[in-house]
Amino acid sequence: MILKRLILALVVLCLLAGLLLWGALSWSYSTGERAGWVQKLSKKGWVCKTWEGELALVSLPGSMPEKFLFTIRDDAVAQQVTRAMGKRVALHYEEKVGLPTTCFGETRHYITGVIVSDEIPLAPGVMVPRPPAGLPSAPAAAPLPPTAGAVPALPAASAPR
Repeated sequence: MILKRLILALVVLCLLAGLLLWGALSWSYSTGERAGWVQKLSKKGWVCKTWEGELALVSLPGSMPEKFLFTIRDDAVAQQVTRAMGKRVALHYEEKVGLPTTCFGETRHYITGVIVSDEIPLAPGVMVPRPPAGLPSAPAAAPLPPTAGAVPALPAASAPR
C-alpha cells in the first residue's frame, strides 16, 4: 500500500515536471528583433549541443557596439545565420524564462528567424542602397600626396622662467 502511494507520487511529480518544462519551452516571455552584425556562431555543449552566437549592435556610428548573446536550437536557422555572417541582419528572437538547465541553451534568447538587410542605414530615414551582386562598387579615392594632409609643426616651447 505504501509502495503504491510512493510510485503514484513519483509519477505525479514527473508529470508536473514535464508539464512545467513543456510550458517553459512553448511559452515566450517576450519576442522581438535585434539588428546588427553576427560576430560569432559556434555549436557548443557537452551533451546537448546548441548554437551559441554573438550579435554586435551599433546604435550610432563611432559608438562602442553592444553585444547581444543568443542561442539557436534549429540547425536550418543556424545555416541561415552562417550564410549571413559579415552582413547586416535582423534576428527575430523569443525570450524563454524558466528553463531548468543550460542543456536548452546558454542564453534566454532563442533565434527563430533571420532577415538580411540590403540597405545600409546612415540615419533614421536615410538609406544608401548596396550595389547589386556582380556590379563594381564605387572606385577607391586616389591617395593624397605626402604633403597634402600634413599638419604644420608647432613652435618649440620655450624654457620655463
